[in-house]
Amino acid sequence: MQMKRLYLLRHAKSSWDDDSLSDVERPLNKRGQRDAPMMGKRLRARGFVPNSIVSSGAVRAETTARAVAHEIGYPLARIRREDALYLAGPATLLEIVRRADDKLGSLMLVGHNPGLTDFANSLTDVHVDNVPTCGLYCADFAIARWRDLEPGGGTFIRFEYPKKATD
Repeated sequence: MQMKRLYLLRHAKSSWDDDSLSDVERPLNKRGQRDAPMMGKRLRARGFVPNSIVSSGAVRAETTARAVAHEIGYPLARIRREDALYLAGPATLLEIVRRADDKLGSLMLVGHNPGLTDFANSLTDVHVDNVPTCGLYCADFAIARWRDLEPGGGTFIRFEYPKKATD
């Protein structure tokens, strides 16, 4: 049976310091700038390297995607921007996943809450209260085509976040 692996990564901690910026323009704060590369190193150490990274167009999401990609050796030029990921709910996230190229064995979406947590909780029987900033939820699906991904049809693999003790 073929498998597909889905990584859901929430953007790292963003700054609220400049109230002249729109929400989509907010950059990462110091903690976010520290956490994103650290999580990238953790993912690389676990062999969690997606075939494709798709990011929301928000500055904080794109910056997170770039920092993680750099640490896992994923080409920055191949990060795909998907504006529909910005503040997307579970139905939109599912639609984006189902449109993925079937040649890809794994896919990472970099997005926002509450949609990311709600979507993660729809995928497997393992639920999380909240995907924190720079948190990652990973699930596998016994499918050959992304369009066949169904809520509840996944197998939970890992929930990782910056403050979690590593094992």
